[in-house]
Amino acid sequence: MSRFAFYIYMVIHGLAVISPAHAQYPVKPVRLIIPFPPGGGTDTIGRVVSQKLSDVFRQQVIMDNRPGAGANIGVELAAKSAPDGYTLLLATISNAISAGLYSKLNYDLMRDFAPVTLLATQPLLLSVHPSVPVKSVRELIQFAKSAPNQLTYSSAGNGTPTHLAGELFRHGAQISMTHVPYKGGGPSVVALMSGEVSVSVASLPSVLAYVRANKLRGLAVSSAKRSPSAPEYPTMSEAGVPGYEVTAWYGLLAPVGTPREIIARLNSEAAILLKAPDVRQVLDKVGFEIAVNSPDEFSAFIRADIQKWTRIVKVSGTRAD
Repeated sequence: MSRFAFYIYMVIHGLAVISPAHAQYPVKPVRLIIPFPPGGGTDTIGRVVSQKLSDVFRQQVIMDNRPGAGANIGVELAAKSAPDGYTLLLATISNAISAGLYSKLNYDLMRDFAPVTLLATQPLLLSVHPSVPVKSVRELIQFAKSAPNQLTYSSAGNGTPTHLAGELFRHGAQISMTHVPYKGGGPSVVALMSGEVSVSVASLPSVLAYVRANKLRGLAVSSAKRSPSAPEYPTMSEAGVPGYEVTAWYGLLAPVGTPREIIARLNSEAAILLKAPDVRQVLDKVGFEIAVNSPDEFSAFIRADIQKWTRIVKVSGTRAD
């Protein structure tokens, strides 16, 4: 995009026009903090964003994995970084959940960050081991009611999206299931495949290949709409749990106080790079749905998600500290 075209884009979309002081941004490498270990959805989208922004900026955008304490270590580090556009955070649904899960955090997701944009969303898939004699969500609910407390469901750990997605299903369907937490999404899916547990609500890319190979049985996606990556599966609402919706999300945040001109530049570049055919091909393959929005829209999105998950955490009785 030429400088003139970029200026017109800013004006049309009501975004701030870059002042001379920030016109050359960035003039040094940018750090993208990912508050999770390498691997999984965060790394997939983190690599795409960092590589494409590096090409556009002609400065390296460096992925910095800072896992630990339920992703809070990396988020706290980002919150305390200089608000100059050279530190960004790849935020996810887990960060919204933490607001209601932990009684005390050393940061506030709404207070300490400036939203840049939502990047993508991704549904989860309710799946069962083939030994469970059901082929639909309604049959699973009937089976669970006929055999109370016999079903077990795995998750990536206490307080994770997959745990709370299972709790939301359990409460919405009014059934009894026993939660079995594992240390990560990978071990959780392995446990389901081995028959160690009966059920799991796991990220779509982590189970889709196994479902299509008939090693697991998929029943429904967790999102409000069917997934373009797996349109054959109904939503949970369609399948018998009205109002059920869990959508994993990924977005960019910057420390609060980062100049609006830089936020606007990052927002517009993210919108452009995510529309590139090669990027869409990579993300579509693993079940991501592009979902770029404005900083204000992303702020409202995060606030609503925090409120939603705080309610769910309270109902489930889950605590992390």
